[in-house]
Amino acid sequence: MLFEKTDKGFVLRVRITPNSSSRLIKGVFTSAEGAEFLKINIISVPEKGKANRELIDFLAKKLKIPKSAFEIIFGDTDRYKKVLIKADIEDKLKELVGEIDG
Repeated sequence: MLFEKTDKGFVLRVRITPNSSSRLIKGVFTSAEGAEFLKINIISVPEKGKANRELIDFLAKKLKIPKSAFEIIFGDTDRYKKVLIKADIEDKLKELVGEIDG
Protein backbone atom coordinates (compact mmCIF):
# COMPACT_ATOMS: atom_id res chain seq x y z
CA MET A 1 0.00 0.00 0.00
CA LEU A 2 1.19 3.51 -0.80
CA PHE A 3 0.15 4.90 2.57
CA GLU A 4 -0.06 3.88 6.20
CA LYS A 5 -2.06 5.16 9.15
CA THR A 6 -0.16 6.56 12.13
CA ASP A 7 -1.23 8.26 15.35
CA LYS A 8 -0.57 11.66 13.68
CA GLY A 9 -2.43 10.99 10.42
CA PHE A 10 -1.41 9.19 7.24
CA VAL A 11 2.05 8.77 5.73
CA LEU A 12 2.08 8.72 1.93
CA ARG A 13 5.19 7.43 0.14
CA VAL A 14 6.00 9.47 -2.97
CA ARG A 15 8.66 9.31 -5.69
CA ILE A 16 8.89 12.61 -7.54
CA THR A 17 10.42 13.44 -10.89
CA PRO A 18 11.28 17.15 -10.82
CA ASN A 19 11.84 19.39 -13.84
CA SER A 20 9.11 17.60 -15.86
CA SER A 21 7.04 19.13 -18.64
CA SER A 22 3.78 18.60 -16.76
CA ARG A 23 2.46 18.04 -13.24
CA LEU A 24 0.70 14.69 -12.93
CA ILE A 25 0.52 11.31 -11.25
CA LYS A 26 2.35 8.70 -13.32
CA GLY A 27 1.37 5.57 -11.41
CA VAL A 28 3.05 3.40 -8.80
CA PHE A 29 6.75 2.61 -8.40
CA THR A 30 7.81 -0.48 -6.44
CA SER A 31 11.30 -0.46 -4.92
CA ALA A 32 13.60 -3.48 -4.80
CA GLU A 33 12.52 -3.93 -1.15
CA GLY A 34 8.86 -4.08 -2.22
CA ALA A 35 7.81 -0.65 -0.93
CA GLU A 36 5.30 1.14 -3.15
CA PHE A 37 5.60 4.83 -3.98
CA LEU A 38 3.19 7.14 -5.77
CA LYS A 39 5.06 8.46 -8.86
CA ILE A 40 4.45 12.17 -9.39
CA ASN A 41 5.93 14.46 -12.02
CA ILE A 42 6.66 18.01 -10.84
CA ILE A 43 7.48 20.99 -13.07
CA SER A 44 9.72 22.81 -10.56
CA VAL A 45 13.44 22.25 -10.29
CA PRO A 46 14.78 20.58 -7.14
CA GLU A 47 16.42 23.60 -5.57
CA LYS A 48 15.64 25.67 -2.49
CA GLY A 49 12.55 23.56 -1.74
CA LYS A 50 10.69 24.53 -4.94
CA ALA A 51 9.84 20.94 -5.93
CA ASN A 52 8.74 20.10 -2.35
CA ARG A 53 6.42 23.13 -2.24
CA GLU A 54 4.94 22.20 -5.62
CA LEU A 55 4.45 18.60 -4.47
CA ILE A 56 2.51 19.73 -1.40
CA ASP A 57 0.46 22.18 -3.47
CA PHE A 58 -0.36 19.42 -5.98
CA LEU A 59 -1.35 16.90 -3.29
CA ALA A 60 -3.45 19.49 -1.44
CA LYS A 61 -5.42 20.29 -4.59
CA LYS A 62 -5.75 16.63 -5.59
CA LEU A 63 -7.00 15.55 -2.14
CA LYS A 64 -8.93 18.80 -1.51
CA ILE A 65 -7.42 19.55 1.89
CA PRO A 66 -5.34 22.55 3.08
CA LYS A 67 -1.59 22.67 2.45
CA SER A 68 -1.09 23.17 6.18
CA ALA A 69 -2.12 19.52 6.70
CA PHE A 70 1.02 18.28 4.88
CA GLU A 71 4.57 17.82 6.15
CA ILE A 72 7.51 16.12 4.45
CA ILE A 73 8.91 13.91 7.20
CA PHE A 74 11.50 12.02 5.15
CA GLY A 75 13.42 12.75 1.96
CA ASP A 76 13.47 16.53 2.00
CA THR A 77 16.36 16.51 -0.51
CA ASP A 78 15.65 13.12 -2.08
CA ARG A 79 13.23 12.06 -4.81
CA TYR A 80 11.83 9.40 -2.44
CA LYS A 81 9.71 11.09 0.21
CA LYS A 82 7.33 10.34 3.03
CA VAL A 83 4.61 12.93 3.39
CA LEU A 84 2.65 13.13 6.63
CA ILE A 85 -0.95 14.16 6.03
CA LYS A 86 -2.45 15.40 9.30
CA ALA A 87 -6.07 14.62 8.46
CA ASP A 88 -8.43 11.67 8.40
CA ILE A 89 -8.41 11.12 4.65
CA GLU A 90 -8.27 7.36 4.30
CA ASP A 91 -11.24 7.36 1.89
CA LYS A 92 -9.65 10.07 -0.27
CA LEU A 93 -6.35 8.18 -0.39
CA LYS A 94 -8.12 4.94 -1.35
CA GLU A 95 -9.98 6.86 -4.06
CA LEU A 96 -6.69 8.26 -5.35
CA VAL A 97 -5.14 4.79 -5.45
CA GLY A 98 -8.26 3.53 -7.23
CA GLU A 99 -7.82 6.19 -9.91
CA ILE A 100 -4.30 4.94 -10.55
CA ASP A 101 -5.22 1.25 -10.59
CA GLY A 102 -8.32 1.70 -12.69
